[in-house]
Amino acid sequence: MEALREATAELTVYVHPSNAADVRCAVSRQLSTLLFSYEDRFDGVLLSHEVEFEGDNEDDQYRKVDGDGKKVINAKILDGLVPYFGVPVTANLLLFSPQPEMILEGKVEMLGKESIHAIVLGVFSAAIMSDDIPETFKFKRRGHGGKFISQSDKRHVIKKGSMIRFSVKRVDTEMNCHITGSLMPPHTGCMRWLSVHDTEYASEISSGKRKPRDHTKSEQKVQDCTTANREDSVVNSERPRKSRKRAVGE
Repeated sequence: MEALREATAELTVYVHPSNAADVRCAVSRQLSTLLFSYEDRFDGVLLSHEVEFEGDNEDDQYRKVDGDGKKVINAKILDGLVPYFGVPVTANLLLFSPQPEMILEGKVEMLGKESIHAIVLGVFSAAIMSDDIPETFKFKRRGHGGKFISQSDKRHVIKKGSMIRFSVKRVDTEMNCHITGSLMPPHTGCMRWLSVHDTEYASEISSGKRKPRDHTKSEQKVQDCTTANREDSVVNSERPRKSRKRAVGE
């Protein structure tokens, strides 16, 4: 997925002295407070992180150990009344950073005559309004649900539970990356139909350029611990139904 990207950041994480017994855990807790929220400094939503401390590299000739053979983590005590000490770390980050015209995939959770609402990566909401749904799609209501059916190919159906491919129109970062999407660009629509009938999309899959889709969820475990103050340096108008009434022979 285009919106997923990896980044490396040099950070200084500030830890309270009460957590000095386990600095690694304290640093992870600090960074975990940023999970699944949009951060301007990263230009995206943090999905997972992996932290490396000074001395973690086995080839580091300057690596230090204490009397028990444990690695020493360098930190700096702040001057003044602030008791926190800063720990320099290198963080490998997985970010979700959607931009206009990117192609995303999501699962349809709700739809009606005027809109389609989907969930991306199981977390982020996306809305496709009627103006961004091609006129070839007509909404048909069935029972308590409904579906969009393409008039150019009846097999192209979008309904609740469908995986769809759409283009990003705009992103509202104040609403934690709420996405407004569009099905107007080519190679968008129901992914099951596209995989068979769209040549470009099908070739992406067969060539292996596209990463396997597993309804991605972050593998990062969010730690539920009390957080301390921190400071980082980077860081379808329905188609008229043909009545099929049989002509009654007189």
